[in-house]
Amino acid sequence: MGSRPRFVDDLSRAASDAPGPETLNPFSDDALLDAYSRTVIGALERVQQAVAFIAVERRLPGQPSGRGRGSRGGTGSGFLFTPDGYLLTNSHVVHGATHITVTLADGAKFDADLVGDDPGSDLAVLRIGSPEPLAHVELGESSKLRVGQIAIAVGNPLGLAQTVTTGVVSALGRSLRSNSGRMIYDVIQTDAALNPGNSGGPLINSAGQVIGVNTAIIPGAQAICFATAIDTAKWVIMQIFAHGRVRRAYIGVAGTTRPLSRRVQRYFGLSSESGVHVMEIVKGSPAALGGLRTDDTIIAIDTQAVQDVDSLQRTLDASRIDRPVNVTVLRGAQRLELTLTPVEQAS
Repeated sequence: MGSRPRFVDDLSRAASDAPGPETLNPFSDDALLDAYSRTVIGALERVQQAVAFIAVERRLPGQPSGRGRGSRGGTGSGFLFTPDGYLLTNSHVVHGATHITVTLADGAKFDADLVGDDPGSDLAVLRIGSPEPLAHVELGESSKLRVGQIAIAVGNPLGLAQTVTTGVVSALGRSLRSNSGRMIYDVIQTDAALNPGNSGGPLINSAGQVIGVNTAIIPGAQAICFATAIDTAKWVIMQIFAHGRVRRAYIGVAGTTRPLSRRVQRYFGLSSESGVHVMEIVKGSPAALGGLRTDDTIIAIDTQAVQDVDSLQRTLDASRIDRPVNVTVLRGAQRLELTLTPVEQAS
């Protein structure tokens, strides 16, 4: 046999001189990619068995009741947050459902009961029955999040169960309007890809803790997705456990944000540049009984500035139900202090 080609010998020497895995530069691209992969895999393993596929049936208007009769379906995601079968999901996934089915990662199917539904925060709590403790997630603290940290979304986009996407926390403190028209505050923006069917699934950090509930995308945009902060979700869960719903105060007005001219600001000594212009008052409501009139401009409640409709809604929380509040309004050339007693908003 002839001698081996020289390039074969060169390759052999290069292979023998190459560093083994234990001597890889820890800052090389390969090493960093492996570390990132291990982080994602480890986080996923902590939550995967608790992520559920949710299928719902809703009765069509004018159609007879009964399973599968005159109904339409919908799907989404959810996750178990207690070992005894409580799940968190989006309100828009289950609102108005006549039947809810939950399928866990191992294929087990359960009929689910709706414990409480809050369209105002787009969150809902379900319950399934199981004789054995169920895998469940750990809830993190969204107040400790930092922009740029890893964010991992798990769910069932387009019916593709247990789909995982990764990204970062893109921004904090966003506001998002729910289907009910109320604003959801402290919303997390992420570039972890979400698609229809991801709604209600968990957004988790690198430790596998849930930091948000995936809720929305902006149609036509790329890598702009939103999740309700888990601290908000914790508050909603406690309200639902305590009352079966989220309690909010109601005064009975419809209004719009109105800018205040500089002349008006100077005349009344106001620091706010806008208030809520009252366009309609519900007959017999706390606003009507308290003397509020159409064309009034609400600028404060209990000395707390009201600059727009959203700040008015935020101010009217459960702490003000059945308690007199002072409402500061502008009426023509007058600044008036009225006393109203908000009631609980109907579900």
